[in-house]
Amino acid sequence: MRWLLAVATVACQGASSAPSSAQSRAATTDAVSSSRQTAITQAVARVAPSVVTVQTQVIEQVPADVYEQFFGGRSGQRTAAGLGSGFIVRSDGAILTNAHVIAGATRISVAMKDGTTYPARLVGVDEANDLAVLKIDAKNLPVAPLGSSSSLLIGEWAIAIGNPYGFILANTEPSVTVGVVSGTGRNLAGQSEGAGVYVDMIQTDASINPGNSGGPLVNALGEVIGVNSSIFSPSGGSVGIGFAIPINRAKRVSEDLLAHGVVRHPWIGLQPVLSRAPGATGPNTGVLVGSVVPGSPAARAGIQAGDVIVRSRNRTLHNPYDWYAELLELEVGQSDSIVIRRGGREIPATVAVVDLPDVNAPRVTVLSEIELITLTAPIRAQYQVQSRQGALVNRVSDRVQQQIGLQSGDVIVQINQTPISNAEAVNRILTTYGRGGLRMYFERAGRIYATEFSLQ
Repeated sequence: MRWLLAVATVACQGASSAPSSAQSRAATTDAVSSSRQTAITQAVARVAPSVVTVQTQVIEQVPADVYEQFFGGRSGQRTAAGLGSGFIVRSDGAILTNAHVIAGATRISVAMKDGTTYPARLVGVDEANDLAVLKIDAKNLPVAPLGSSSSLLIGEWAIAIGNPYGFILANTEPSVTVGVVSGTGRNLAGQSEGAGVYVDMIQTDASINPGNSGGPLVNALGEVIGVNSSIFSPSGGSVGIGFAIPINRAKRVSEDLLAHGVVRHPWIGLQPVLSRAPGATGPNTGVLVGSVVPGSPAARAGIQAGDVIVRSRNRTLHNPYDWYAELLELEVGQSDSIVIRRGGREIPATVAVVDLPDVNAPRVTVLSEIELITLTAPIRAQYQVQSRQGALVNRVSDRVQQQIGLQSGDVIVQINQTPISNAEAVNRILTTYGRGGLRMYFERAGRIYATEFSLQ
């Protein structure tokens, strides 16, 4: 009996210490709730308040319909809306986005996460890097924490935040897609959402769709590591190949734009050949130098046409795209330590990094509507001009552009029977003989065009 009583007592004690079913459910709920809080959710919570929707208005030229054409109608205009993403980089309203998001916009506005909308002005744009900075009049805004893109790990989490398809999704809350860093240092020269050639990009399989452009790519720590810029897709939708501009480059560009409104683009005065370097048998081909501008930093450093650049700073160069990527990382006023291969030998060289030739070139303003720069060897190389002499059109008024057809980047090479040797020659001819009929010849994209006009 005592033994049975002891068993009964033990059984009673065990029953009294067992948790209730309510306690079990509560413990399970707490465990599940805790498991929902992941590094990804915490990273999103940290960055999402700083992500905005960028809305643009663009005026497009449209042809007259067949009935208007019959009665002599001309082309008209229509207003088109555009959407993209961006993120706040300064609490006083500075916002970073893509250049192609605001390209051609006549009006820009920014919608915050809570739906509050502000008119925005364009601070500056850098088309070479596909970046732009906007400014809204607001204070104490949430700022995106910026990380570093110099030590990314292939396979680490990558979180794309933005507004794909904009208000089609019916609210201003940013969307989140998750993947990994698929690659770094990628060069993209094919079809993508943004125009142009992208070099030294971050590749990710986080889904990026139209409207994501300009939004942040974020790591698991909740730090921005890139600016979502483009997708590679035959269908126009995400197929798991997206690209982002490294944040280190974006930071440098945004700081320049905020401080000066423009970006100082580095130049050393050499032009690579878009082909394999001679004697290259493996992936490390190097970059074949096609030409060197006389008097340029490259020329002063002893670099010659036919040399092969194999390294720049700590980067091994495989192809010309790697060289263009390296140029984007260089800063004006610094020096670039490179290694060239010549005749089987590797030769180190130090090259000064300077502004593009046209930055400090003297300007000549003609009749208050055309700004010209005398064509020099460095400027010829910068703009890939075929003509040996002439005057580069740096800026032109809308009136002259519409009535004469002259555009920025054109090179005036002759007026009537007089070849143009410098910008002053254009100024002298137009101010002296402008009341009579004039025939102007100019180079554009390697071809010569002519336009006839008289000044009224």
